[in-house]
Amino acid sequence: MTPLTEEISSLDWEQELSELLALLSGTQGALLALLSEKRDLLVRGDLPGLAAIQSREEAIVAQLQICQLRREELLGRAAEEGLPNDSLHSLTQALPNQASPQIRASINEAELRTRLLRHHSLTNWVLVQRTLLHLSQMLEIIATGGQSQPTYGKGAVSRGGGLVDQAA
Repeated sequence: MTPLTEEISSLDWEQELSELLALLSGTQGALLALLSEKRDLLVRGDLPGLAAIQSREEAIVAQLQICQLRREELLGRAAEEGLPNDSLHSLTQALPNQASPQIRASINEAELRTRLLRHHSLTNWVLVQRTLLHLSQMLEIIATGGQSQPTYGKGAVSRGGGLVDQAA
């Protein structure tokens, strides 16, 4: 490869990486905003609001899938050209003259936003799990009439619930 061909190839890689990272950055930003909004809706128990954001969630998922496909295409092409193909980070390090500092910074920012997205997703998951646990406990209290089942022993316990069974 001549120095001119090497420079053109490097510019092509930088252009494609920049486009992918710009798309990813916008998508991650939209997802962060959506997850924050969803957390607020979950806290308020706003079911119509949660249903209303579903189409936005689906659009963001589609954008993330596009990002993933473009990433796979770039890394596949990198493998064909003998460049590192395990991550975009290693690919940028191996480019001739290394990638521009702006691309490396964009990759680092994307990694940081990914960690933040994981944190927001985990927060929402924990909130939903605690809500489900609370609802499960409330149903059990209603079903058993507030009478707890003995863990050990042969004590007689009323099996009917006051709200569910008129016999209790």
